[in-house]
Amino acid sequence: VQLQAYGGGLVQAGGSLRLSCAASGLTISNYRMAWFRQAPGKEREFRAAISGSGSSTTYADSVKGRFTISRDNAKNTVYLQMNSLKPEDTAVYYCAAWGDYKYDTWGQGTLVTVSS
Repeated sequence: VQLQAYGGGLVQAGGSLRLSCAASGLTISNYRMAWFRQAPGKEREFRAAISGSGSSTTYADSVKGRFTISRDNAKNTVYLQMNSLKPEDTAVYYCAAWGDYKYDTWGQGTLVTVSS
């Protein structure tokens, strides 16, 4: 089972990035999927989640209206569209799949750097 996150990079404040999380060995339509971030010296923080069907989404307050989580079950991939990026969005972003009791399958992370 592997989650491969990619799409990070360097962007100026106000810009956009789209992160992708491609799954192998796991059928994402069976799982609630989420994006988290971890900034240097800080704990991992929830950003957004989406149900297996894609009908339900949840966002951290700080990203509501700026980030959009989506999924393409045919491609077995989850996305995070990030708009109006701020320097404080700088972090390593991880995708995760919900297990029985928690998010227990994690990708390797992709670095997002937002310059001011």
